[in-house]
Amino acid sequence: MTRENGMPEVFPVSVEDPPVRRRAVFSSAYARLDSHHTEIVRGGMMPPRRRGKHYDVSLRLIDDLVNRPMDALYSDSRLVTKPDSKLAFWGTRIIVLIICVAVGFAGCLFVRLLNTDPRKQVRQQLASQLEAQNTHIGELEKQIAGLRADVDRQSQSALPSQVEQEVRRNEAAAGATAVEGEGIVLTIADPMVTNSNAQEGALPREKSANRLRVVTDTDLQLLVSLMWKAGAEAISINDNRLGVQTSIRTAGNSILIGTTPVSSPYRIQAIGNKNELANRMGQRELSMLYQEFKDAGMTLQTSKENMIRLKAATPGQVTYAKEIQ
Repeated sequence: MTRENGMPEVFPVSVEDPPVRRRAVFSSAYARLDSHHTEIVRGGMMPPRRRGKHYDVSLRLIDDLVNRPMDALYSDSRLVTKPDSKLAFWGTRIIVLIICVAVGFAGCLFVRLLNTDPRKQVRQQLASQLEAQNTHIGELEKQIAGLRADVDRQSQSALPSQVEQEVRRNEAAAGATAVEGEGIVLTIADPMVTNSNAQEGALPREKSANRLRVVTDTDLQLLVSLMWKAGAEAISINDNRLGVQTSIRTAGNSILIGTTPVSSPYRIQAIGNKNELANRMGQRELSMLYQEFKDAGMTLQTSKENMIRLKAATPGQVTYAKEIQ
């Protein structure tokens, strides 16, 4: 049988025998929905169904689709969640913002700590301290030189006695006073490295390490010893006067004259008989030494000077030595 609109004829469900629909309760507002559960009688048993006179079980599915198309889960869409308050809304966002800022700041500190080398800071601090000490030593040396100049002027104003003349000669020989006179100037420098000879390996290298042969403290000590032997009376290296307690040594990659670092080219001034010093320090007398320096790419240049002025050496402190009365 069909109705006038073309739809099949349906039979109403008896009120005493409603369809059974079960659904999962997952919302806190489920109480506002109409119940879709059948009532369970005491004892846990459902009442027996009563079949109507005109009721057919085969039409149950069609009847449900036509008269009750809304599914029980679809009806849950009527549940509307309660909107959050403005305090909770902005409070949550502020807390999230604070957490993000804290995490970003901690990440920046961690990255900065990884990129920081503590040894570099220690080296910079030690270098600044060393520079400050060198500056202080230079100022003290200038003050000492000024005081010695005052003493010399005062001594020259008075008639020098024989004892004073002997003291002056001894101080000049020990490098304690400034002196002047004729002499020679010997210059030696590290070899010039170019792209061609560096690639071809033309320059000799040290035996202990694969490094180019350069001027060392031992070379300067040898030249100074030869000058003393040749009759030099006063010697300076790069304007640093050699006294009785002045050392020539290597510290790191630098050569120190006393406590002052010097670098190439090295200019050695010696006061004495210029002709004698030039002959004794010439290539004819020191042919093997000149050849060794030449093989290493270094050359010795000697020139005679009519007037050389050397300042006083830095005096050392005497602690254990005492004058004999």
